[in-house]
Amino acid sequence: MICVALTVCTIGCKSPSTDATTGTDAATVDSTAAAPAAAMTDMAAVKAEIQALETAWAAADDARDANALAAFYADDAVTLSNNQPMISGKANIMKDIEGHLAKKTKGNTVAYEVMDVYGSGDVVTEVGKTTSKDASGKVVYTGKYMAIWEKRDGKYVCVRDISNDDAKAK
Repeated sequence: MICVALTVCTIGCKSPSTDATTGTDAATVDSTAAAPAAAMTDMAAVKAEIQALETAWAAADDARDANALAAFYADDAVTLSNNQPMISGKANIMKDIEGHLAKKTKGNTVAYEVMDVYGSGDVVTEVGKTTSKDASGKVVYTGKYMAIWEKRDGKYVCVRDISNDDAKAK
């Protein structure tokens, strides 16, 4: 009987304690709390970095620089533009960009506003909105987009994007 009591006491004393608020064992709580803060992604910094890319993208679009615009894409990127079939690969995306720029009205400008970014590490998804204005500053159209950015060789490149225009006001 004494052996059974000692065994039960030994097992009971060695079982992990449980956090009353989460129901998880203390070892799990302690190891989670000990995770280095540096390993977490600073999403405010990522958002600022993506906004800088979008600002440079707009400048390249306004300058009608197809090469600069294509440079934002990964070689294996896929884009899903408004009212068009899916376009795969940087070379095909470049042709689409050239077509877009050829139709662009002189003096029109575009701006991209990053609304949100989420993800972690080297892959983030961006949600944003687009505003295009004519030479007088009048809004020509607005739209929205999502882009998936992947960090390759130390810089973000767009690997997937989708965009569409907002409905025109009636």
